[in-house]
Amino acid sequence: MLIWFVGTAWVAVWAVLGDRTFDYRLLALGAVMPDLADVWFGGARVMHSITASIGLLVVIMLATIGRRPIRRRLLAIPFGTFLHLVFDGAFNNTKVFWWPVASRHFTGSRLPSVQRGWISAAMELVGVALLAWWWKRFEFSRPSHRTEFLRTGHLPTDV
Repeated sequence: MLIWFVGTAWVAVWAVLGDRTFDYRLLALGAVMPDLADVWFGGARVMHSITASIGLLVVIMLATIGRRPIRRRLLAIPFGTFLHLVFDGAFNNTKVFWWPVASRHFTGSRLPSVQRGWISAAMELVGVALLAWWWKRFEFSRPSHRTEFLRTGHLPTDV
């Protein structure tokens, strides 16, 4: 389940910030990163904890001191990981979400995407609908808009 996370993250950030110069490509990367990382470990692990998202945010903030343009771009990644936790309902598993404070072990913690079963399929369909709205709203049928988005991650300014 990846489309749900990209669609919800893009629409949420656009609705809150309304920023056309935000890097939505890196936001999408951050939004799928927890599942892509933790699936290799067989379930919800470190990337489904708030600790990982906070740690990623701190590392980016410290690594980009005095380099504001790159900081602004890279902050999209932890924004995406935080939104993944929200739209995945990761906070429902206290021992994973609050790791290592609530628990030091992840035994038996499955990925929320897998745990939901068929509900995940419905969520993916909602994600497809959100991305279809996104495509139409920002006129990605125009090659210039697609090219600019793929090159910079920015949304077109002429719509």
